[in-house]
Amino acid sequence: MAEKGVLLVNMGGPSSLEEVEPFLKNLFSDPYIFPLPFRGLLAPLIARLRAKKVKAYYEAIGGGSPQLYQTLRQQRALKKLLGPSYEVAVGMRYSPPFIKDALNELLKAGVKKLLFLPLYPQYSTATTGSAYAELKRHLPKEVELKAVEEFHDHPLFIQSWVERIRESLPEGEAYLLFSAHGLPKKLIKRGDPYQQQVERTAYLIAKHFPHLPWSVSYQSKVGFGEWLGPSTEEAIKKLAREGVKTLVVVPVSFVSEHVETLYELDLQMAELARKEGIERFIRVPTPQDHPLFIQCLRDLVLKHLP
Repeated sequence: MAEKGVLLVNMGGPSSLEEVEPFLKNLFSDPYIFPLPFRGLLAPLIARLRAKKVKAYYEAIGGGSPQLYQTLRQQRALKKLLGPSYEVAVGMRYSPPFIKDALNELLKAGVKKLLFLPLYPQYSTATTGSAYAELKRHLPKEVELKAVEEFHDHPLFIQSWVERIRESLPEGEAYLLFSAHGLPKKLIKRGDPYQQQVERTAYLIAKHFPHLPWSVSYQSKVGFGEWLGPSTEEAIKKLAREGVKTLVVVPVSFVSEHVETLYELDLQMAELARKEGIERFIRVPTPQDHPLFIQCLRDLVLKHLP
């Protein structure tokens, strides 16, 4: 038993096609994602309407999201580095194991001091903010809580991406496109630091490749309203018009594989790039359990909960 615990948190994703509709219902029920009146009534309806389309995405990538499996690998690697002084658990925001389940696991293990460690490198109220609020809703008052808000510029996080890019980079000319999950512009206007942090992450990585041109784009828009731009689709079309032949896409806001990387980038955007005349489309794998990224997580734990 250890008094200190680490809660690794991510968005989650359906591990099977049967989990798609419940996952969507949980997502659309979140007031941080969809601050709509009558959300409780609308969420099941929206989930049902979107389920068929979204199931097709997951069918195309093997029938489910690998995020939980990859996050558990991150958990095991981090636990190994931290040793017996820490308990480490995984909680997902919208799919099992949920945040409250992971918290109960840590409490049963005797944890009295808890570190909230979201696997979102850049802070947004829609991701980290939502997960933190969910944890606080279930946290007993006697547990001492510390939190990591972001690690967008942590040197080991940056270096893990640099290594992933070096492993993927072909010889000769190439263009680096840093693709991050999009957000509604209204969140940024309210002071959300997400866009600024995404662009800082991209800049710090790109510094290691001074010979390569680069830019940032945003993907995965859902619903109406103005979102951050340019979209990854728009960026690819523009780069093709400008004569780019080798495009290296870096999903800079993700630390594990999701439908956004495996379907949207690897299938949809790769096909678009080919149609637009880009000859080579290379998508860099996410950090996952890269040793440098696990060292980054260990460093965050030791700094916030020594």
